[in-house]
Formats: sequence, C-alpha cells, structure tokens
Amino acid sequence: MPNLAKLPVTVITGFLGSGKTTLVRGLMQNSGGKRLAIIVNEFGDIGVDGDILKSCAIPDCPVQNIMELANGCICCTVADEFIPTIEALMALDPRPDHILIETSGLALPKPLLKAFDWPDIRSKITVDGVIALADAEAVAAGRFATDVARVDAQRFADENIDHNTPLSEVFGDQISCADIILLTKPDLAGAEGVARAKEIIAAQSTRTVPVVEVAEGIIDPRIILGLEAAAEDSIDARPSHHDGAEDHEHDDFESIVVQIPEVTDPADLVRAIETLANEHNILRIKGYAAVAGKPMRLLVQAVGARVRHQFDRPWGPNEARTGRLVVIAEHHDIDATVIHAALGAARAQAAE
Repeated sequence: MPNLAKLPVTVITGFLGSGKTTLVRGLMQNSGGKRLAIIVNEFGDIGVDGDILKSCAIPDCPVQNIMELANGCICCTVADEFIPTIEALMALDPRPDHILIETSGLALPKPLLKAFDWPDIRSKITVDGVIALADAEAVAAGRFATDVARVDAQRFADENIDHNTPLSEVFGDQISCADIILLTKPDLAGAEGVARAKEIIAAQSTRTVPVVEVAEGIIDPRIILGLEAAAEDSIDARPSHHDGAEDHEHDDFESIVVQIPEVTDPADLVRAIETLANEHNILRIKGYAAVAGKPMRLLVQAVGARVRHQFDRPWGPNEARTGRLVVIAEHHDIDATVIHAALGAARAQAAE
C-alpha cells in the first residue's frame, strides 16, 4: 500500500562555514531512529560536503540516500534538478522518513521554500522546518551586522568592515526565514561573544524563534526534527531583503578552483590560506590536498583565516594526487592571479 502521508523535509541554511555539514553528519549518526535522505547543494564544483557525508554513510542513511547538487542554486533549477532529485529520493525503497536539505552557504532560503509549491511535489512533501546556523564568533565580531551600533567600539573603528555588504543581506534572510536558530562554535566566541551574537540575531529576526547553542554539530534530533512548521504555508511571514524581485541572483559572490600539486608540509598551505584570507577578504576555502609521502588525502576547510585540516581517506589507486581547492569571496575580492600566486608560493616553499 502506498504511503500517502507527506514526507517531511528540513531545510538547513547558514552562511559559509557555519557548520551545516557537521550538523548533518551528527544527525546521520543520531537520527532518533529516522531513516534519512540528504540533498547537499554546494557553491562551486568541488563536492567537498557531499564527499564528507558519503564517507559517513550508515544503514539508516546509506550512500544512495545522499544526493549532491553542485555549482548551482537548487531553487534556481527547480524543474531541471530539484524536483527530479526529490522524486528520486521519494522513490527509494525503503522510503526515507525524513529528507534533509543542506543549502549552499550563499543560498537565500525563501526562494527555496517557494519551490515546494511546485505542483508536482506540493501534495507529497512538507517543509517540517527551516534551521538556520549562525557562527557565534563571526556574528559576534560584527561580520554580518547591519547596525553598526550593535558592535563594539573596536569593530566600529575598523575601516575594513563594510556593514552593508551582501553578506549582511544573506545573513538577514537566513535568520528571518528560520523556525529555529542554532548558534554554532560557541566555544570560540566565549560567553561574551555568545551574548553579543544573540543580541545581533535578535535584531535581525522578524519573529521570536528559539536560539540554541550547538558545539560540534551535536544536538538531540527531537529539537530540530518534527517541528511540523509547514513552512511552505507561511512564506509571507518570512520577510526577505529580496521580496518583490522577480528573480534572485548570486552575482555578488564568485568562486574559482585552484589545482595544487603535492605539498611537503600542510603548515605551509595553512599559512598561505591564512595570508590570503587576511589580505584579500576571502570568505571560504575548501577542498583537498596531497601531502608528499602520505597515503591519505588531506581535507582542508577554511572560514576566513580559520583553517582546519585532517586526513580523511586514502587516495585511490588510479586517483591523481593533485589537490583542488575552491575559493569563495565577494565578486570584487576574487582576483584569480593573486589567488593562484598565493597558493603557488606555498607550493614553491614546500618544494625547497
């Protein structure tokens, strides 16, 4: 007998590096008994997040339940990609109990909600809730603040910070659309930073929604799954900076992919990334590198100048040991020549 109940979908949004993939990985490992399916949408054509999640596949969320839509916005490709992907997941046997959609860090969530009104799927699925992740340290530092008075005097005096950039619009749209907000990386922000971040979020939010601190993506699934918000029915109550626009675009941001050969010491690459981020306002760098003499691939994830790296899996026997990094920044900060030179300098130093 076919299952006629609407399949719940949770939309997980949040700016670049806020911890969405870490949260999804945690839910995969502790789903509260739900069989999950996942759609990962990435900005840039390197499927880093999808690879991470597939490497964590378990019986309740096997590899075939994880689908990746790279280098595009799913709400901009509803007919061509989003609907077929949803339908493919719904056709799985056994059928998933819940679908998680991890959006790109640059995604506007409201246009995605409108996609759920598409006739082919509206009667079959419902948006259980919109979860917005906010990096406590970044928010507390005023990186997304639209009201300069809400950041401290030191940040106010910093001429390098533009409080009216598209970053603040994306952040505001994500917060305003949420049914619950997860404040991530509270340990990096400290108690004072967490308090400041909550104040900024409260100023951005147009509705009263819970704000929950989450470290390392660990949260009881009952808190964020099963909200029964039916968000597709309350789109008008979720205001956006882009309301009234016939379309939305992502021209404010750009990404390039840089290929790098083997490095001798990951520390050289980390220093190059830190310098690049500090001197050229790079928002996000993620991808892989090969380390000479090491059989494992090095996963690299950077949010601004904050860099994390770890060996994630062995290189395949027929896999070229060539690193690839996707670099994301606002359009006016992307200078391919500078970026390639910066990462190339790290390679030259490592080869000496």
